[in-house]
Amino acid sequence: MLTAQEALERLKQGNQRFVSGDTSHPKQLSHQQRAEMAEDQNPFAIVLGCSDSRVPAEMVFDQGLGDLFVIRVAGNIVAPSQVGSVEFAAERYDCAIVVVLGHSHCGAIQATIDTLMCPDCPPSANLMSIVNRVRPSVETLMQTELKNDLAKLSKHAVRSNVFASVNQLRHGSAVLENLIGQGQLKVVGAEYSLETGEVLFFDF
Repeated sequence: MLTAQEALERLKQGNQRFVSGDTSHPKQLSHQQRAEMAEDQNPFAIVLGCSDSRVPAEMVFDQGLGDLFVIRVAGNIVAPSQVGSVEFAAERYDCAIVVVLGHSHCGAIQATIDTLMCPDCPPSANLMSIVNRVRPSVETLMQTELKNDLAKLSKHAVRSNVFASVNQLRHGSAVLENLIGQGQLKVVGAEYSLETGEVLFFDF
């Protein structure tokens, strides 16, 4: 089992290979190896990321089949099903780290900004359930001068939303709180740049 710091370093090194174009794709398995893996898995990290087609976690971190337990949902939001998925992996596998991975130019962030700017034109009820999870991260920022610069507003909202999701995972689950308290799990936030391919990990 890797420690949280070792797992984080492995992700950082994988992202550096991805950015440089020197990826190794360590587990492009043969038929026999794939069949053997069907019996069990033991990922070393959990990634809660966005559904955006441009941010596949395994590629971004240059990892292979079975390396990451990935949960993807628009806006990398934290709802009960996502918390349950993280709890499942954290308790069952040797995962010492959870990464909440946001990204630049996030559509869920933009949908939330659009909804707040035009409340008379709400999205569908299902999309609204995502918007409502992101809303607190955006509403506060819209009370500042950022409301006059939509590009900056979006950039800050992406990070604010990551921080909110990290906070929810750290403090919204007795299971995860217990693992964190025992030093068995660490939850961190990060942002992927669509422009450069680089992942920036946040210290907070």
